[in-house]
Amino acid sequence: MFVVFTLAGICFASIAARIPDIRDVFEVSPAQLGIILLSLSAGSVCGLPSAGPIAARLGQSSTVRLGMGLAMIGLSTIALATQLVAPRPVLMVGLFFAGMGIGIWDVAMNIEGAAVERLLATNVMPHFHAAFSAGTVGSALLGALLSHLQFPVALHLIGVVLLLIAVGIAATGRFLPPKVAASLPGEDGIPDRRGNRRSPWTEPRTLLIGVLVLCAAFTEGTANDWLAVALVDGYGLSNAAGVVGLAVFLTFMTAGRILGTRWLARYGRVAVLRALFVIAAVGAALVIFGGSVLAFVGAALWGLGASLGFPVGMSAAADDEDRAAMRISVVATIGYLAFIAGPPLLGFLGEHIGVLRSLTVVGALALLALLILPAAREPEHTQR
Repeated sequence: MFVVFTLAGICFASIAARIPDIRDVFEVSPAQLGIILLSLSAGSVCGLPSAGPIAARLGQSSTVRLGMGLAMIGLSTIALATQLVAPRPVLMVGLFFAGMGIGIWDVAMNIEGAAVERLLATNVMPHFHAAFSAGTVGSALLGALLSHLQFPVALHLIGVVLLLIAVGIAATGRFLPPKVAASLPGEDGIPDRRGNRRSPWTEPRTLLIGVLVLCAAFTEGTANDWLAVALVDGYGLSNAAGVVGLAVFLTFMTAGRILGTRWLARYGRVAVLRALFVIAAVGAALVIFGGSVLAFVGAALWGLGASLGFPVGMSAAADDEDRAAMRISVVATIGYLAFIAGPPLLGFLGEHIGVLRSLTVVGALALLALLILPAAREPEHTQR
């Protein structure tokens, strides 16, 4: 599981870390870049709703492999587009397939993580997401180095494809046996042990958790997509220095996910997430208004604040094991709408007020998250 989450982080950050270089290759404005990045998000959202049913039919292991395969097609197409400076639609097709693959992969590995967490009867999901974040940190730092050395984006992404081929198949072979994981049904409309056929899309708590995850995803995804560009454009830093800022964000997000299990066990979900969303808003404010030095401090606080929203949302969706797979799929689908709305919204704002100032949207989403946090409260019989 840790390897699969780590590979997902490497795959995603290999794209995020080279966004400034991709922008330079295609010579696009912030608004145009936002539209291009929208194709990555659109691919994810197209893959997410089907991931739960696919996992129910094929199993989590095969579904993750399917996602990896689509992601590799996407990465290869992006590599070709950047190497040949192909028309922008070719780049967008590559981003779409990469996003679809990552989306399917993400849901399937979270379903598997929820099954493991339930069997262990303890908070381990943040550790799995820490592995994801560790992968993003390593990949972002490598991206910063390669950007500084002006190493071709195409060769970088092809190297990631080869890594997925070499490690991914073996890692997915170590998932839980299908009979053990079968207690997480994934097909909408299949009755649970109480004969309940209600769709998760009609459950208020599931929808509220989805909105909470959307806020968390926006808080995290905005930094992934735009932090490096914002530091470059807003403070005149080099592309490599901008990616270092992203790496700082990812490092502290990883630390928060490693330490977060202790915080959750001691204080509970609502109290911990309330504190972290406030910290994320403060960190984003420092990035925007603090100057080039304090911006890196802000990136650290922002990363810490963004660390637990997404994994805790996944755990909350799986509180009732009977229909956890479909609820995770619904919550992830709602959450990933942030990746659909985020790129064009930030691109539009960046065109008019600058990319750096456009990050103020993060504070508004953090406020919304604070209002709906009680929906993620642990059921009484599971509180520890």
